[in-house]
Parts: sequence; structure tokens; C-alpha cells
Amino acid sequence: MKKTINNILFALIIGLSVTFVSCNGYLDEIPKGQKVPETLADFEALLRDEYACHRVDITQANLLLNDRYPSSSSLNYYPLWKANYMWDEAADRIKLNNSDETTYYASYASISSCNLIIEHAPSSTNATENEKNVVIAQARVLRAMNYFTLVNYYAETYNASTAATKFAVPVISSADINTPSKQVTIKELYDYILKEISESIPNLPQKSATILHPSLGTAYAFYARVYLQMSDYTNALKYAEEALKINNKLYDWVAYYESNKAQILNPISYTATSSPYNYTYVENYNFRHGSSNYASTESNIPVDRATRFEDGDARFAARWKIKTVGTDTYYAGTTNGYFNYGGLTTTEMYLIKAECLARNNNITGAMDALNAVRKTRILPAKYQDLTATSIIDAVKKIWRTKENELIFSIVPFADARRLNLDSNYARTFTKTVNGTTYTLSPTSHLWTMVFPMGATSNPGNGTLTQNVDK
Repeated sequence: MKKTINNILFALIIGLSVTFVSCNGYLDEIPKGQKVPETLADFEALLRDEYACHRVDITQANLLLNDRYPSSSSLNYYPLWKANYMWDEAADRIKLNNSDETTYYASYASISSCNLIIEHAPSSTNATENEKNVVIAQARVLRAMNYFTLVNYYAETYNASTAATKFAVPVISSADINTPSKQVTIKELYDYILKEISESIPNLPQKSATILHPSLGTAYAFYARVYLQMSDYTNALKYAEEALKINNKLYDWVAYYESNKAQILNPISYTATSSPYNYTYVENYNFRHGSSNYASTESNIPVDRATRFEDGDARFAARWKIKTVGTDTYYAGTTNGYFNYGGLTTTEMYLIKAECLARNNNITGAMDALNAVRKTRILPAKYQDLTATSIIDAVKKIWRTKENELIFSIVPFADARRLNLDSNYARTFTKTVNGTTYTLSPTSHLWTMVFPMGATSNPGNGTLTQNVDK
């Protein structure tokens, strides 16, 4: 999918977010060759800008989980990467985080674009009120999705007993750069996110103009994700099922494996196959990139991480192959193209449904939902229906599939933090490197990322306090 907004127009529109709200500084004369956004199409174009609105970069979370393999040279060059990847609790990540700011600034850049749409689309031209309301609702859902990433990255995980007293991130709901920002509590931010979804749903279409534009299915799926993070299994189940009524398709990774089997099984060839996990992926409710909007090969994963995939997982076999380069051995990504790491899919809804059913002691229903996904992933020679003997057993089996299915998205990180609150599921990560054993405990402060130095030293018209000591 090509961007439909050119860079000049985008830069102009973003720049005008200041001009619109500062009437004293408004220029009466428009520079030659430039255009002031007036029509709804001018503002809607921002939703199509993939670089500005649809990057969900969570590099440090992926490194902490050891889901992404960094080369030895990368660990030596980026001390913050090394601190998180090697679970170094003594490291002062606040001092180290002087350049890794993409998560923070990409999220707020997207929020800024959404704010501009929400504030000025109502007065735009060449559109009906209904058309305006659709675009505004889509911007509100997208804005809420950015806040979900931010709060689950830079703040403690949602805990009903502490959410009202623990700080989250600044909420900026105006395009006016002079508007004061406020670092709200975790509860306040979750309330805000839920309100954004609730008030947007009546105006969202069943099918959007593009897969980048949130639809009704996107809102229901996002509702389910948020409620699950709050451990509200009743509402998470309700909205997962609503999303699945709109789209319940699952991609057949076994068929993809069979179609590309010769390449996949060639042990000396790393020629990449085309990623199906792209804009047209049948499971998509919406699409967002993990870090950029450029075609690329999938990220590499550590050898230890590969062992957590199920035997016979066609999705794993089709995407990674073991490789050694110098002193580095890892599983190299073997698909290229585009990857929906930042959006929502049917697989996530099946697995949310499965966990919620398990939590309500419907073990059979939970395993049915889990196995519906697995049947499209596990090679027939290896496939057997999974069963569970208890709620705990069921949730653990669902979690294993979910963290593999949604690898490189915010979900495995958010799930791990959520489940760490319960001793039945809290997991201590361990690994041995060059004879030394490293551990990441479920109570480690490393589970909360530090704000970048650029944000704390220049918080704009507000204040920003770190949520973790180091």
C-alpha cells in the first residue's frame, strides 16, 4: 500500500496544528505552492500516512522478553539494548535512554495527527456530518490505541488496587501545542481509553476505506484487548465475540508452508518468501507497522526463544531458520514485506475468548477456541487437540500459543506483565550465556520502561515524572 498523502502536504498540515490555534500568528497569505487543509479529505489524509500515524515501535519490550535477537555488535553499541536484553537490574536505564525515543515520539506524533483531525474535521468542507463523524471516530480509536501502547510501556501494569494512585503518561487531547498536558494516573488513562472507544463505536463503519482506518471490528477487538488487560473477563469476552461476528477468518499457515516447502526446508538457502502477514491478511481488523512502513525482512529471534514454539508449528517454520554468522547463532527471519505487528487480528480475539472462557471455568469452550487457531498452524503429522485439566492449565496453554502468535506486538509484553500479578502464572525468565545464568523475575523493575531523556528534559507545557527509579 502506497502512502496517499505526499510529504509536503503532511508537513504543512502538521505545522498548521500550531497556526490553527494561535490566531495572532495566523498568516493571511499562504506560501505559493502550499495548501491550507480545508476539506475533510485533507484531514482524512493524515489517517493514511503510515509513517506518521501507524508505527508501533516497542523495541525495548521485545528485547526484554528476548523475543528479538540483537547482534553482539548491537549490544555493544546500544547500552540500553544490552541492559534490557541481559536483564541488568543494576543498570541506570534513565541515563542510558538518551536516544532510544521512537516509542515515545512516534506514539505522540500519531496522537498529534489524531488531535488535529478531531479538532478541525467538524469545520471541514466538502463532506456530510456523517462523513465527518466517521473520520473523527476513527481518529479517536487510533489515538486510544497509542495511549494503550504508552501506558503499557512506560507505566506499571493495570492493577485495580493501585491504578488510581500510580502515574501513567501525559494525556494530550488538543492540537494546540500551548495546551497544558497532565500526567494522569493509570486508572484515569484507562477510563479515557474506554470512553474514546465507547463514544466512537456509533460512528464507525463495518468496512473502512482502507485497512489503516479503524472499523467497527477494530473498536470491538480493541475493547476486548483493553478489558483483558484490566482482568475484566466478562467484557473482554463480550467484545471479542462481537469482533468475531464481523470477522472470524483464520489464515491457513499450513497451506502457506506446503506452498513454500522447498524453500523452507532448504537448509542453506535464506531467500525470503513473501509475508502474508500484510495489508490483505484475512485476519486483520486493522493494520499498523511495528516500526516503519518500508518493506523489510522479519526480525531475528534467539535460539532459546525458538524452543518455546510448538513442535510442528508451520507458522514458525515458515518465518525463521537457524543461522550462524561469525560468533552469532540465531533464527533468521525468512519472510519479507509488511508485518501487522501494531494492529488487531482475529487470532488475538480467538485467544482472548479462550482465556475468558477458561477463567469462567468453561474449559471445553476455551480449548475449542484455542484449537481453532492451532488447526491452521500445526502440521497435520504433529497436530493433536490440546486439552486442559484446570483453569490454570488452560490459561498457560493459551498463553503459550498467544505469545508465539503475537510475537513482536505489544500483546506478549502486556500479557506477561498482567499475568505476573498472579502467582499462578508469574514466570521467571532464565538463560545462560557464556556459562553465566541470568534471570528476569516477575517483580523486576525492568518490566516498566523509562521515559527518554528528551521527554523528561523537555516535557512541553506540563511535567513528566519517571515511573521507575532506573
